[in-house]
Amino acid sequence: MSSFLQIKIYRHKFIAYVIFVLTIGLALGILTCAMLMNQWVGDARIEAANAFSSVENELQYDADRIEAYMQRIYSNPSLMDDARSFLSSSAEGYLTSRLQNSQFSQPLVSFPEDVKTYLYNWAQGEITQISLHANHYGNVVRFNENGTESFMFGLPNTDDAFQDTILKGFVYRKKLSDGALASHELGELRFLVSSDQIFKSIQNYRLGKAAAVSASGDIYFIGNEQDQDLKEFSRLAAANGRSHGYLSKGLFKHVFFVTFPSTKFNFKLVSIVDLSMLIRQHAKMLHSIILIVLTTMISVLLIIVYNMRDDARFLHRIIQSIGRVKTANFTPNRPARYRRNEYGMIARELDDMIQQLDKHIRNEYLLKLKQQETEMKALQNQINPHFLYNTLEVIRSTALVNQDRDTADAIATLGALYRDIVKKENIISIASELELLQKYLDIMEFKYPERFYYQVNVDPALLRVPTVKFWMQPLAENFFIHGFIASNEFSLYIVNGWEAEDYYVLEFVDNGRGIDEERLHTVRSTLSSNDSSSKSIGLRNVNTRLHFFYGNSFSLKIENNEEAGVKISVRISKEVIEHVQTVDHG
Repeated sequence: MSSFLQIKIYRHKFIAYVIFVLTIGLALGILTCAMLMNQWVGDARIEAANAFSSVENELQYDADRIEAYMQRIYSNPSLMDDARSFLSSSAEGYLTSRLQNSQFSQPLVSFPEDVKTYLYNWAQGEITQISLHANHYGNVVRFNENGTESFMFGLPNTDDAFQDTILKGFVYRKKLSDGALASHELGELRFLVSSDQIFKSIQNYRLGKAAAVSASGDIYFIGNEQDQDLKEFSRLAAANGRSHGYLSKGLFKHVFFVTFPSTKFNFKLVSIVDLSMLIRQHAKMLHSIILIVLTTMISVLLIIVYNMRDDARFLHRIIQSIGRVKTANFTPNRPARYRRNEYGMIARELDDMIQQLDKHIRNEYLLKLKQQETEMKALQNQINPHFLYNTLEVIRSTALVNQDRDTADAIATLGALYRDIVKKENIISIASELELLQKYLDIMEFKYPERFYYQVNVDPALLRVPTVKFWMQPLAENFFIHGFIASNEFSLYIVNGWEAEDYYVLEFVDNGRGIDEERLHTVRSTLSSNDSSSKSIGLRNVNTRLHFFYGNSFSLKIENNEEAGVKISVRISKEVIEHVQTVDHG
């Protein structure tokens, strides 16, 4: 995945694909959820329509029952006479009147008993109150839940018992006329159909929250839901001119409503579907849809990543091969499984080209190495006799003045140094080269006791770096020839080494005599041009040998210190260290 994102082309394509897949996936998920929500709301609307139809049918059945009972009254004179007697303002008046109108040859007929038998029982308890009204009062027959009747006589027509509200029920009004004189009106019959009984039959419908709202604003809650939100939404839905729609209360309270106006009475059946509750009821299905959409999006993205990564891998290999050629790295690359497309063909041809270049350059490189090795040996032969001659002269002079144990130690150090020079390979580690330098500096401490000191401060990371043999000693010897001041009480030579991010640095610093600017400019020009006629044989040989070994990844810089003396800085690139080896690991 990391190599895939490193390529800018595919990174931008991948981001575009991610945005496209997420957009399509979210759009499909939202569209699917919206369609399901619409279906669920539609199912609730159908359920509410069925419930309303059931209410209307029940009201129609009750109206038919009442109409049939009115026909019964008119067809039965005895029942008509008892109904006329029931118009009395008191129970005593009713009983007296019905006894006066009775005939011994016919059985007594009771209007209240007949009502119970043919209306209350026939209507299965839906008609719970029948009242017979004169101009100013009315008499009532009321049935409780058990069907037991009770009577009230002489109640004013304005009494609460005759209040026409949907909370109590629906009132059917029928004029009661005299059977002999149809134009003579005896009174008015009012039949109360209980709301509880009418709406009880639809509580099993999946209505959500429902209520019946009358024209006067009275609300009958169907079921046990009687919260304030349902009351507000029911009134808003009933007042709304539409038969269905959406209502909101706040940011998170959204409901769907559907209303059905009754053709029998002046009320509307309102069904409220809480969308948040609807979502909770179908949470498992919605979670499944979301999971399916997410799984699909992830699968599509994985397929895209697989295909793009495969192509990007070959493009990355092509770029890597070009980079290796630019850095002259022709080492064989691990074999790859190429696809049968243009990328695979180009990558395969590049690998073949690198292998051919490696064969050609290897032959040329080996010849060049042999030539450089010959030149380095020639330079080494120039330095070694000169160094040995000067060292022996130092020991001879000291032995003439002081014949003691120090002289023997100096000779032993010289012997060890000479053995190392002859014995060790031409390519050694920095640690081995520092050992050679320290043996030389020990000899110089012997020559200038209590006046010359040296320090070596090199990071361990540099000690295993490969280098050529015997190039640090000429730099130190250069100090004793040109910079050392014998009259100074404290002469110091310091070797510092540290590791930077991309290279290693070695510094050779002394506190001796500096170099005037004109001479310093000449020395620098000689190093940059490798002029063989220059008098700076030591510096020029060191610079040439290191350039042979490290190539252009090496640099040598000489400058004066601010206080005193000279500083020589050697910088070696880490990149070139990977391509040189040493047989000496210290």
